[in-house]
Amino acid sequence: MAAARFFLGVDGGATRCRARLRDRSGRELGRGIGPASNIYVDFDGAVRVLRETIDAAIPAGTARQEIAVGIGLAGLAEDQEAERIAAALPGFARVVVANDAVAACVGANGLADGGLIIAGTGSAGIARVGGKTTIIGGRGFRLGDDGSAARLGEAGLRATLRALDDLEPMSELARALGRHFADDPLRMMRWAADAKPSDFGAFAPQILDLAKSGDARACEIVGEAAHAIAALAHALNALGAERVALVGGLAEPLRPYLPADVEGRLVRPRRDAVDGAILLAGGILDEAETAPWR
Repeated sequence: MAAARFFLGVDGGATRCRARLRDRSGRELGRGIGPASNIYVDFDGAVRVLRETIDAAIPAGTARQEIAVGIGLAGLAEDQEAERIAAALPGFARVVVANDAVAACVGANGLADGGLIIAGTGSAGIARVGGKTTIIGGRGFRLGDDGSAARLGEAGLRATLRALDDLEPMSELARALGRHFADDPLRMMRWAADAKPSDFGAFAPQILDLAKSGDARACEIVGEAAHAIAALAHALNALGAERVALVGGLAEPLRPYLPADVEGRLVRPRRDAVDGAILLAGGILDEAETAPWR
């Protein structure tokens, strides 16, 4: 098998999939973007998205057997699943598959010790200290992901349903979210039965806007999300991660609601999860480039 001359990183998230190709010097050669690639929602569909996004990032004429691929996947928890993904992408010099939190942590801090909190559709904390990687929180939409957009949306819809059932006072939050379902609890229930985490997360921007405008119920829900992120920060510090970055779609919106001591300790990420995946694959980065990417 030929030695790798190129390094391709992939961030397979629950909302979108991104890929970037670099050469040995770290110079960027191509990018690709695709929809969500959650292997636990639809394995075959996720693999198809990975292939298409990877293809889009590779310039014509580039030999695949000379490309080392690093992939960070949302929610990946088992070596068997990583091996299954790698086996589904033959023809490359090598394929390294890790949890997307690992790739994002490496992107944020490089290969040195550090921590990362992801607050996107899902959430997770990760510490890489002394060669040991520890993932905390997360655990998927059913059992975890506190402080995420999906949980924020779910909490807002729960409050809306309670208000529609006269189990709590009607709020601007409940009025706004209820309009999406014609104020019909049965319609909400039917929607929720088939809704994905990203569907719940789609309500997060509206909830954040309502909190910003002063709705007390929205403020309460956003405050609970910020408390969950703060708990992750404390846990990562306790594991020895002194440098902790906060990334994801909720990173900036939640900052004003974080306790001052936590917000003051969080740092900006150096690079994104795609470049973290490139580092995991054995590549290097062009330090002259502006980073991180959003």
